[in-house]
Amino acid sequence: MSDLPVNLTRSGPPETILDPEPPQAVAALADALGRPEDQRRDAVAEVVARFPRFLDGWARLGQLARDPAEAYAAYRVGYHRGLDRLRQNGWRGSGYVRWTHEVNRGFLRALAGLQATAAAIGESDEDQRCLLFLHQLDPSWPPSAEEL
Repeated sequence: MSDLPVNLTRSGPPETILDPEPPQAVAALADALGRPEDQRRDAVAEVVARFPRFLDGWARLGQLARDPAEAYAAYRVGYHRGLDRLRQNGWRGSGYVRWTHEVNRGFLRALAGLQATAAAIGESDEDQRCLLFLHQLDPSWPPSAEEL
């Protein structure tokens, strides 16, 4: 259990904001994403191997996956790691986790990737569950395609 406060909003449920990612992980991911296209996936995989709790690393690895099964696996890891981090930051299973907070984006990218990949492989119940969850976490979902 966390000693961090749960932020109440005037408009309803509490809002959870994840703690910042390690600056070294953020820098390593930026470097990996700046590599030539043929090196990018392996470079991002090295980042998540060094920083296995780095949510945006898992989400980006899912985006760079070689096939839907690999994407699904990376997104699912990011999603489950994200649930753990949310709970550590005071989330009690409901409430907002908004895209407007940069630190929440890795988790939301992983969840959105899991939703899209589930749809692509025909896992419609998972697709719908993830889509509903995204809208519950952030009623203004989705962000622009460029942001994802």
